[in-house]
Amino acid sequence: MRLVNKTAVAMVLASLAVTGCTSMNIGDTIYNGYVLDEQSLNLIPVGSSREQVLLTMGTPSTTATFDNEVFYYISQKRERPVAFMKPHIVSQSVLAVYFDKDGVVTKRANYTLQDGKVFDTISRTTPTGGRDLTFLQQLLAGGSGAASAGANAVKNMFQNMK
Repeated sequence: MRLVNKTAVAMVLASLAVTGCTSMNIGDTIYNGYVLDEQSLNLIPVGSSREQVLLTMGTPSTTATFDNEVFYYISQKRERPVAFMKPHIVSQSVLAVYFDKDGVVTKRANYTLQDGKVFDTISRTTPTGGRDLTFLQQLLAGGSGAASAGANAVKNMFQNMK
């Protein structure tokens, strides 16, 4: 009986030692949405039909609100270091396929976030615009409308308190 117990203990210790020596992949990579395939993207050059885009890329994640002239394929990659931890976003992208009135591709754009700005990785351009204002800056900047009138009243109230 002692020999059986010693053998069982030895087997348990050996299995624990082997398990401890192996490398474990603790973390996860989670993909959500459309996973962009460069080969599929190359099959829909400018001038392709809407049907060709649907056959190659599949149903879009969403379409433009007006006139259905843009297909959006949205994807997100998240990672977590340990299985029980909350995943954090590593990358996000939106592939936009623009159509003209005849249903022909006029432009493709792959939008990602680079340094906090929207960036098109296909044409390597960043949308330009005026000065980005926060909500409070917009309210206090003035202008026309009821919101700016309210903001001016608040601004005057603070100036009178000084």
